[in-house]
Parts: sequence; structure tokens; C-alpha cells
Amino acid sequence: MTSTGIRLHAPAPGWSIPADVVVVGSGVAGLTAALRCEAAGLTTVVVTKARLDDGSTRWAQGGVAAALGEGDTPEQHLDDTLVAGAGLCDEEAVRLLVTEGPGAVRRLISTGARFDTDDAGTIELTREGGHHRRRIAHAGGDATGAEISRALVDAVRARGLRTIENALVLDLLTDAEGRTAGVTLHVMGEGQHDGVGAVHAPAVILATGGMGQVFSATTNPSVSTGDGVALALRAGAEVSDLEFVQFHPTVLFLGPDAEGQQPLVSEAVRGEGAHLVDADGTRFMVGQHELAELAPRDIVAKGITRRMQETGAEHMYLDGRHFGAEMWEQRFPTILAACRAHGIDPVTEPIPVAPAAHYASGGVRTDDRGRTTVPGLYACGEAACTGVHGANRLASNSLLEGLVYAERIAADLAAAHADGTLAARVPDPVPYAERPAHPLLAPEARFAVQRIMTEGAGVLRSADSLARAAERLERLHTEALEELETDGKTPEPGVDTWEATNLLGIARVLVAAARLREETRGCHWREDRPERDDENWRRHIVVTLRPDRSLAERLTETADFPPTR
Repeated sequence: MTSTGIRLHAPAPGWSIPADVVVVGSGVAGLTAALRCEAAGLTTVVVTKARLDDGSTRWAQGGVAAALGEGDTPEQHLDDTLVAGAGLCDEEAVRLLVTEGPGAVRRLISTGARFDTDDAGTIELTREGGHHRRRIAHAGGDATGAEISRALVDAVRARGLRTIENALVLDLLTDAEGRTAGVTLHVMGEGQHDGVGAVHAPAVILATGGMGQVFSATTNPSVSTGDGVALALRAGAEVSDLEFVQFHPTVLFLGPDAEGQQPLVSEAVRGEGAHLVDADGTRFMVGQHELAELAPRDIVAKGITRRMQETGAEHMYLDGRHFGAEMWEQRFPTILAACRAHGIDPVTEPIPVAPAAHYASGGVRTDDRGRTTVPGLYACGEAACTGVHGANRLASNSLLEGLVYAERIAADLAAAHADGTLAARVPDPVPYAERPAHPLLAPEARFAVQRIMTEGAGVLRSADSLARAAERLERLHTEALEELETDGKTPEPGVDTWEATNLLGIARVLVAAARLREETRGCHWREDRPERDDENWRRHIVVTLRPDRSLAERLTETADFPPTR
């Protein structure tokens, strides 16, 4: 691994604190890792962009998948995951997930998470797209993420872990040998620190969540701007599979011009028997797949999009009127409230839905212990690419992946702490560069990036649309670079400019990978290449950032990832 030497234009850190481990992110992956590291005796600091409970985890509705039910087995869960991943899952990574998953869920329960149970106290399980069995544990009906977040935040506070809230991570610090030495971050005017500072640590865990804000319409919260993946790229880490963006098929349609975070209508609604219909009431998914509305998400999203094209409609409908008021109020209270807030009553009318950006199956490439290609840098959750999801994530595997791989990272660090290899190295970061190494984008460029991506790299893609997107993104990048190199100018450092710059970096990688993959696979749908091509493309695309800020792409030899080190 060679460091790029590229950092965001930002003031030099004005304060610093030491730690053994710094965890960036406070969703299920980040807080699980932090709690396990703290329990192993590691001095752990949690850095999070907003409040502890403001990440993507709290918005997860459906639940967490694990082989907990009678008759279900990890092997069956593995089979469903491999099918959804369309030939690109790393089978050993999936085997770890499904085998260790049930125990991880039980440990989450022991941490304080309360899942819905029947009168006998048995966890209630539902079914979602791509699953052949009921194996989705849920909480609060459709508020699983909120309950998991509550339990983990309560545990973090009860154990007195040091947390830095309202802090945007900027860049990785490294020592003279290129090993991790901590992170720089900007605290947004609240808490003990203000402005740019640093946490010095020999281990950094990126659990920064997704990058849904790279598109105009997404289910992701406003903080999901791909900061962790962008940081890893600048640090020289390998990123993989970023072309595989899952568009959730059933997002509440708020109008053709709606932007930002859109309300999700959980797959569990279809799991309980709701039907997808067009304006005439026809169930158009019947006959398209053996599971009809419960087909994997890419199949359903494509089915909805095709029907929209055929009928000239802006959306389809999800019909759950047959549930009745009591079931809506008890099983899906969050969705019911969101719909009613927008003037739709699912009890009496079908819900208008359309696909929107939901989940990044790719991310920073890791091994089975969460280690990236940068020594000391780990990643887990949506920011990581473990090989579990392949070309399309199976419903409700995301929370499970966050749990399992966070625990594996903590176990790796605990072992390093126990044998003295972690504590033996006190990081001495390379001095912060005086000259800005990376130009910033003006805040309004964020909306330009989102429009470019939605038009050219959304659910439907083609060589022409991706070429146009690449050209427009490169123009934004080049203009910012020329202004910096010619006049020494760049927009004022701040949260808005840092986020816009991160989004552009992520968008460039996503489009480059999508252009290279000349096939349709999983959630990557090329109109001009409608067929899956296993002979040439049952491989991963790995991207790195060169010191001159250009992108380097390569293909793996097989569907399995090579070692990270």
C-alpha cells in the first residue's frame, strides 16, 4: 500500500487526544465495535458526525436476519444470500456471517435490545424479499433500527465510553511507514472541543455508514455522504464494488422533484402479504419471479421501473388495504405515521412507491477480520466491502453484517492488545501539510453531483448515460483543481464544502466502476448490456486513488477477494 499524500484542505489540528482505538461512526457496527473493544481493555474513542443515535441504523425498519427459527439453518441463510449476491459473494465471508450471526444477535439482546416476541417469549420472525424462510427478527413492529440504536447508545453511556459528537472526520493520519496513526476531525461547535483536532491512535475503525446522498432521492439521512470511503481512498486504501448501489423498490413517492431523504416502506410490508400493483390494480410481479413481490430487491426494483416505463407512470402502488387498521397500527406504526403525514392512508388506499437509492453493497475492501489494505485501518458496516453482499445485498443482512464484522474487528484488536503488538506502537503522525493537497467544492456543487448521478447512474444505466455522467463529474473535479493550482484558491473549509468534495470523490469512483462493468448483474442494471456475463465479469472491480488524483481500476481474478495484506 502506498499513501496518496492527499488530504482535504483544512486547518491544522489545534488539539489532540490519545487512544488505542478510534471508532468513526455510531450505528450498529460502530457502537458494537466500540463496546467490544472497551470490554477488552482498549482505550476507545467514538467519533460521530451528529448525535450518537442519528445514523442510518435508527432508520432501519425491517429487522435483522439470522437463522433463529425452528427448522432454519445457517446453510439455508447462506444459500439465499448467495442467490441474492448474483455470483459475486465471497462464500467464506457469507459463511462467517450466517454461522456467527445467531450468536451475535443473542449478544445484542444481552446488551439490552428488545425484539418483538410472542406470548411465550419467543422472538417473532417475519419474511422479506429473497428469503425462503421467516428469519427476520424485528422490534417495535417496524422500528428495529431505532431499538437497536437505543440499546447500544444506552450501553455506551452506561460504560462511560468517551464520545465526540457533532464531529466530521476529515482524514487518516499515518506515520512515516504509512501505518495508521489516528484521524483528524472537525467538531461542529458543540461539546468539549471546537474546530479541527485529532485523535491519535494506532487503530481506526471506519463505520461511517452509506453514501446515499450522492443521489437526489435516497432513504439515507443527510449525514450519509460517504465520508469514510472518501477518507480511505485519500489514504490509499482499496475500494471495491461501488457500482452495486441497491435501490430500494418501495420508497414513498413524494413527487418527481422530491430530493433528499425519502420515507422507506419496509420490505416487511410485502413480507406480510402486501401486493405491488399498477394504476389498474394489476399485480405485475406475478410471473416475473417465483417469489413475485418477495423476489430479491434488484428484481423488484427493475420490475417496478419496467412497469413505470410501459405505462408512462411516475410510480407504482403497494396495496396493503386487506391488512386492516389493527395490523397497520400494531405491526407497522412507523410506516403508517409516515404515510399519513404525507396525506396517504394505507388502511384505505394503496401507497404510491418508486425505487430510491438505499444501500451501498461496496465500500472499503476488507478481509474477514475487517482489515483494509492500509495497516491499522479497519472498516465495517455499510462503509466496508467484506464480500458478503456481492452484487446485491439480501434484505436485512446489513444489520447482521454490522454486528458480526464489528465483533471480528474487536477480537482482532483484542488479540493485538493482549500480545502487546498494539500497545507497543505509539503513533507519531507525519506532520500536517501546510499547503492544501485537495481542492474543495463549493457547497452548491453537492446538488450538481446528485443531479448528475441520478440522471446518469441511477436504476437504469447505459454506456452513454455513464459517459455523460463521467464527463460532467470530471469537469467539476478539473475546475476545482485548476482554480487551486492556478490561483491557489479553494472554497472556504467547512462541513458543506468537505461533504460536497467527498460526494464528488465517491461519485467518480462509482461511475468509473459502472462504466467498466459491461453487463447487468444484481443491482447494477445496464440497459445496453442486459445480460449477465459470468465468463468475463464474475469478478470484482477494485479502485484506488493515485497521488495525482486520477483513479486506478483493476479486476480481481475470481469472485473471491485476494488477501488485503
